[in-house]
Amino acid sequence: MKVTKDLVAASATPMVLGILAEGESYGYAILRRINELSGGELEWTEGLLYPLLHRLERLGHLESSWQSVAGERKRKYYRVTDRGLAELAEQRRQWDTVVGALREIWHDRTPLAVNRLEGLA
Repeated sequence: MKVTKDLVAASATPMVLGILAEGESYGYAILRRINELSGGELEWTEGLLYPLLHRLERLGHLESSWQSVAGERKRKYYRVTDRGLAELAEQRRQWDTVVGALREIWHDRTPLAVNRLEGLA
């Protein structure tokens, strides 16, 4: 299954903020975590992630610092700010509304609609 670009774009900010709310991380690890959380269905590219990280940093939702790990090159680690946690809470409220509405729509009580929907799968 391929997730559409529109859906990926809409979900990118809450996903990144949610991952960083678990603890600070760097780009490649964030990409791995997204892949892991989606069971391999979401394979983001660096071209999607890094502009988003930079935008969230400009908005004050993230802070970053360069850190050295023994035997490896320096990595830029990102952490969520209080402002970012507030944004994550707002994004979650909005997504809960959208998901709730979709569940209501998809929980159609008519057998014809269910049969038609299953035929599309």
